[in-house]
Amino acid sequence: MRMRILCGSALAAVAAAQLVTTTRLGAQAAAAPDAPAPYTESIPDTKITFDMVPIPAGSFTMGSPDSEANRQPDEGPAHVVKVDGFYMGKLEVTWDEYDQFGFKLDLQRKRKLGITLPQDAADAVTRPTPPYADESWGWGKEKQPVIGITHNSAVKYCEWLSARTGKKYRLPTEAEWEYAARAGTKTAYSFGDDPATAGDYAWFRANSEEQPHLGGKKKANAWGLYDMHGNVAEWVGDLYAADFYGTPAATAPNPYNDPGTALYPHSVRGGSWDDDPAKLRSAARRASDVKWSRRDPQNPKSIWWHTDATFVGFRVVRELDKAGAK
Repeated sequence: MRMRILCGSALAAVAAAQLVTTTRLGAQAAAAPDAPAPYTESIPDTKITFDMVPIPAGSFTMGSPDSEANRQPDEGPAHVVKVDGFYMGKLEVTWDEYDQFGFKLDLQRKRKLGITLPQDAADAVTRPTPPYADESWGWGKEKQPVIGITHNSAVKYCEWLSARTGKKYRLPTEAEWEYAARAGTKTAYSFGDDPATAGDYAWFRANSEEQPHLGGKKKANAWGLYDMHGNVAEWVGDLYAADFYGTPAATAPNPYNDPGTALYPHSVRGGSWDDDPAKLRSAARRASDVKWSRRDPQNPKSIWWHTDATFVGFRVVRELDKAGAK
């Protein structure tokens, strides 16, 4: 039997054909009608919109290895976590978005309807009390990321947004946040291990000029999310526990450390404009603290505003339904 031997050029042609076929199949899969796709959400009765990005289901190693530079004890043990697919805000929530919840809509409705609504009646969600001082700290509002709000404020905003849009929005879990921040990477940052390149992707102490910035001005990660490193640190849903990664609950599918009604401490991720690169790492964790409201003159302290946390904000997520519908 004669063996047919393909020359180098023929092999290359076959490989190229296979690559084209594979690429076409991949494109067809990505274009499947039931595949989640990015979408733009509109807040009803306003001109405010924001973009949501689909995050695919998968597994990843949460936490950091012992060998990672600047690793902290609460980042271990590193463990494999399975996460369902979800949507995540492309950018951090802005003042334009938050103020619709916090201040403007109540006034608009009162003028339009000629009635006075109870504080907790609009959309069946409690609204924030007015802040003690300029909540933007002179850095401007509108498209700037919202800052200085409490975990309770972020949760209530998500409840209000859900009521307004008819879609279920919430804070990401700590596992969802890190999974999305890593975007398939295993390095200290989504852009590698070298903090020298952080300036391409993040606002932090060395380049922020001591203030937060408009979202989306730096490079996105591989999944199209901006400012996951730096700019404003981000609330997640979980209660912070330094030893949580060592518990059986940490390795369950879609882990979540339910905070219940606890006011402190909650987990904050991503680092901020006021941090060094070590705190911007994908695995870096931070716990909220009562000191974040030390200049609040109210007694008891506001459950809506942190007078001393000008570095903290949030972004929203939305669960996929069973069909992955948009």
